[in-house]
Amino acid sequence: MIDNQPQKPVVWVGSAKKDFSRFPTEVQREMGFALYVAQTGRRCRSTKILKGLPSGILEIVETFHGDAFRTIYTIRFESAVFVLHAFQKKSKSGISTPKFEMKLVQQRLREAELIEKERQE
Repeated sequence: MIDNQPQKPVVWVGSAKKDFSRFPTEVQREMGFALYVAQTGRRCRSTKILKGLPSGILEIVETFHGDAFRTIYTIRFESAVFVLHAFQKKSKSGISTPKFEMKLVQQRLREAELIEKERQE
């Protein structure tokens, strides 16, 4: 357990929270802990830097019964941890995140920038 660390709130962008809630309970529990760790400014072992995007965007990776689940969030902003996307990875070939998923992340990153700007005003 991580004690005495100030926590940033979590802000869910787009349908990320709804999509996350469809994950198996065990996956939600593990990823929820990784998000909690992110709120305290640290990083879990199940989290990696998402390549191909600006710095500060991370991906939580979990496997459950042979299925791959991903939750993408950013720590780029001062006010909160923004969860940009949550999805089950369907591609069986390669380890990279599919292009359409990356485009959605980029779109939601722009939304997060607007939300952050509003939060600062």
